[in-house]
Amino acid sequence: MENYENLLAAVAAPEGGRPVTDPATGEEIGRAPERGTDDLERAVAAARKAQPTWEALGHQERSRLLNAAADAVDRSAEALAHLISREQGKPLNGPGSRFEAGGVAAWLRTAAATPLEPERVLDDGSGQATLRYRAVGLVGAIGPWNWPALIASWQFGPALRMGNTVVMKPSEDTPLSVLALAAIVNQVLPEGVLTVLSGDGGLGAALAAHPAFDKIMFTGSTRTGKAIAAASADNLPRLTLELGGNDPGIVLPGADPAAIAEDLFWGAFINTGQTCAALKRLYVHHTLHDDVVEALAEVAARMPMGPGVSEESMLGPLTNAAQFRIVDGLVEQARAAGGRVVTGGDPDRGAPGHFYPATLVTGLPADAPLVVEEQFGPALPILAYTDLDAVVDQANALDVGLGASVWSSDAEHAEEVAARIEAGTVWINKHGTLHPMVPFGGVKGSGYGLEFGVEGLKAVGVPQVIAA
Repeated sequence: MENYENLLAAVAAPEGGRPVTDPATGEEIGRAPERGTDDLERAVAAARKAQPTWEALGHQERSRLLNAAADAVDRSAEALAHLISREQGKPLNGPGSRFEAGGVAAWLRTAAATPLEPERVLDDGSGQATLRYRAVGLVGAIGPWNWPALIASWQFGPALRMGNTVVMKPSEDTPLSVLALAAIVNQVLPEGVLTVLSGDGGLGAALAAHPAFDKIMFTGSTRTGKAIAAASADNLPRLTLELGGNDPGIVLPGADPAAIAEDLFWGAFINTGQTCAALKRLYVHHTLHDDVVEALAEVAARMPMGPGVSEESMLGPLTNAAQFRIVDGLVEQARAAGGRVVTGGDPDRGAPGHFYPATLVTGLPADAPLVVEEQFGPALPILAYTDLDAVVDQANALDVGLGASVWSSDAEHAEEVAARIEAGTVWINKHGTLHPMVPFGGVKGSGYGLEFGVEGLKAVGVPQVIAA
């Protein structure tokens, strides 16, 4: 499975199934098996049977196998990257599909290496108490289409490390990437420990409501996250929900527009803007507004957009037609309301592929739809402000809080402003950079629960106190 053709052949349905198309061309690249509730029941039974033995192996042996799985990913990384590019659309290069495949291996190795030692919480004359974490049991995971393989590894890597078994359902738009990743790592994992089932939304709903799952993990929209929470309520599984965001960035007076422009650009346009924690609305002090807009436009002009498998592309198409329509509609609505499209807009709507150019829009009011609705695509509204207190209020006004950023040459002032923003992560002079040891999660409508590092391991475990 170390080349693209073998990897695709290993996971695609030989006949029937759901067609999967390249968002750059519309060409069918393969068909994903369509699994149903009977398949889910078989996967649950196999995972339940495998879990006690898997947990009994202990952390050291499970970590060894996760490292072996990461080695297997490395051997097939180029094939996996090409499949991601053809199915999801992101370019091979830059922060694209090769970056994603490499991230899978890095996150698996971090899950394997992160210590989670028992914690002595009481040791005095009254007695002793130790807090430790055990496997939760069976984990159900439902993934998105924007970073399909990477986010799958964020879900199953820590879960397996803690002794759980996992049944996953990938997005209907990008099932082959996740099926391929499972085929790669299952070369070294025991049978029944990790199962991926591709199917429609009904399969995801059945997974969320299934009483066998002790933990549900979901990354995706706030609307779907609420539906999962409701569907699972009768069973009381633990939940980790990483939901939508509309991340603000605030550029403070004194920042250097030329120095921050490229980082601002990639904060907003990584994966063609299709990232939950991407920069989605930018507030710039009025003294710097025009310079920041000009610097961003210059960066956009030198970033080629094209098919993901082209070595020259730095931006790819949107993954599906629905997302293209959302972005296109928001930009046209902004234009009609008097917004100025500085660069971008005006896609070739009749051409094959879901290409929408990197777009900067200025002159919008704070309540414009492009500002207050998550566009999840390559269209960035840029708003001038004069009063810092007012702009912090605007940043906090929405019922989401995944990420945010503050941009300044004064680190102390930037940290003071960052502490006032309601978001799970606030970056300073960068946006959206994640590290496998740094906890990540949202507040408000962006969900709850943490991933990554020690806190991510705890989230897929059950705390137990032993007191004497």
